[in-house]
Amino acid sequence: MLVLGIEGTAWNLSIAVVNENSVIKEVRYPYIPHKGGIHPREAAQHHSGHIAKALRNIFSQIDPSTLDGVAFSIGPGMGPCLRTVATAARTLSLALDIPLIGVNHCVAHIEVGLWKTDAKNPVVLYVSGGNSQVISRRGRFYRVFGETLDIGIGNALDKLARYAGLPHPGGPKIEKLAFHGSHYHSLPYVIKGMDFSFSGMVTAAQNLLNRGISVEDVCYSFQETAFAMLVEVTERAMAYLERDEVLLVGGVGVNARLQEMLHIMCQDRGGRFFCPPRELMGDNGAMIGYTGLKMLKTGEKTRIEDSTVKPNYRVDEVELPWM
Repeated sequence: MLVLGIEGTAWNLSIAVVNENSVIKEVRYPYIPHKGGIHPREAAQHHSGHIAKALRNIFSQIDPSTLDGVAFSIGPGMGPCLRTVATAARTLSLALDIPLIGVNHCVAHIEVGLWKTDAKNPVVLYVSGGNSQVISRRGRFYRVFGETLDIGIGNALDKLARYAGLPHPGGPKIEKLAFHGSHYHSLPYVIKGMDFSFSGMVTAAQNLLNRGISVEDVCYSFQETAFAMLVEVTERAMAYLERDEVLLVGGVGVNARLQEMLHIMCQDRGGRFFCPPRELMGDNGAMIGYTGLKMLKTGEKTRIEDSTVKPNYRVDEVELPWM
């Protein structure tokens, strides 16, 4: 079975064709703003201007008549971006007379992680620009056991980076600078039960920069504090659920320091730490295609009239018929 997946919830337009075992082909056309953060309308215009070229690239090697379905990210994400992707997916579904499958973006991050690791039923730490959640499966649903009360960790990193004059995306720049930091400066450590908050930490880090603290030390302090919070709530979920596996997914998960801290925590608990290959952690079409394939194999399809995008689509709203 071959399924084409289209991802375009925010900055990264990505299209891939997958089967049950591997990614057959993938192309990416990321939107990089000239300054500031991601503007939804500009990102959608970028996707609209590049999606035909991306499809031509895919179909130069994949015969579209061999496709069994077309999957697309129906939400959550930026409304204008989601609508652009959905329009393309509907058009392909109708033109090729193949099923349409609307995929929850967050579920797709988890499913591609399970696909490409040996994790069975882990506690999942999902960290990206717009989302930060501690998730695990119970029955036929993913349940959220802890999440950000304000902004995602990726958004927090980008806000700090912009304030420091660093270009988008900010996370990788902060990671490099933090590696050269040597002095820790205290920042707000906000955990409420199993939820957490980052906005106050961003403001406090900006104040450190205003006081003349080196950007390397501020980045180092920010990473150590924010990641310690994420590791703490992940460990708490492991204890509560009596699980011995952690799966890290989402774009921020490529950060080597976050991976190191989670690995140490799992070792101390006698557990196991997993994360998918780096190229499958950020937003990608392969995760949409693979999740769409799993849905299609269980008979899940999306009618054209039901394919309205869902910018606030939560991971715990999705039933998992393949479980």
